[in-house]
Amino acid sequence: MSLMARIGALACAVLTLYAAPPADNELTPQEKTAGWQLLFDGRSYAGWEDPGRKSPPGDSFTIDHGCLKATSHARITEDLFTLDTFGDFELAFDWKISPAGNSGVKYRIQDRVILRDGFTGKFEDLVALSMRDRRRDRPAQGQEYVVGSEYQITDNQHNPDARRGPLYQSAALYGVFPALRDVTRPVGEFNQARLVVRGKHIEHWLNGEEVLDGALDAPEVAASMAQRWGADSAVYHLLVDQPQARCRISLQNHGDEAWFKNVKIRRLPAH
Repeated sequence: MSLMARIGALACAVLTLYAAPPADNELTPQEKTAGWQLLFDGRSYAGWEDPGRKSPPGDSFTIDHGCLKATSHARITEDLFTLDTFGDFELAFDWKISPAGNSGVKYRIQDRVILRDGFTGKFEDLVALSMRDRRRDRPAQGQEYVVGSEYQITDNQHNPDARRGPLYQSAALYGVFPALRDVTRPVGEFNQARLVVRGKHIEHWLNGEEVLDGALDAPEVAASMAQRWGADSAVYHLLVDQPQARCRISLQNHGDEAWFKNVKIRRLPAH
């Protein structure tokens, strides 16, 4: 190789090394070729249920500096749902959480219900009552509960739920399987997450590491659902039997501020 050719090759290598990272909320040519679909364009609710267009309008999410942002003290505490449904898929997203905050991404969603007013008992009993006697209206204030599996997002150090233990910390399958290790970045920084769902098999990834490999039909799922909901409850049967395999995906509003960007998905061949 001539001297000029070597200089040219070295220059190309340096340019590649210091090339700007891909812009937020855009797909690279390689991602497009691999079948990835952008779920958030950084500017609009295209592809999502826009809470502001509901009647009455909701304020549980807003678009903030290229992020889908879960708000605190929303009039109706409700998730942000994709319009499309997905069977087997790989989902990638970046997230950050507010201090002591809690959020999540729900998948294999089986039901959603507006909770009844004026109930003072256990939360699980409130959900059961609300499913038996469903509201037909959309209230001006209230809460919607989503029955699905959850990739947990939280401040592991300061959120009261997270301090119960690894089953309730970031990248866990909430209440069922813990992340194998804590690789979260400091609160206020973005984390890179990936979720793979093939049939009943799931993988949770965080910041480039696979931290959970499990199955939605594992005995631990049934045991956890029975302990929390009771083995004869509607929620137990929905989460254990999972009658719906093609479902929407939601970003959770848990009452705390959380930010999501670079949300993208690719469908996988049926397992």
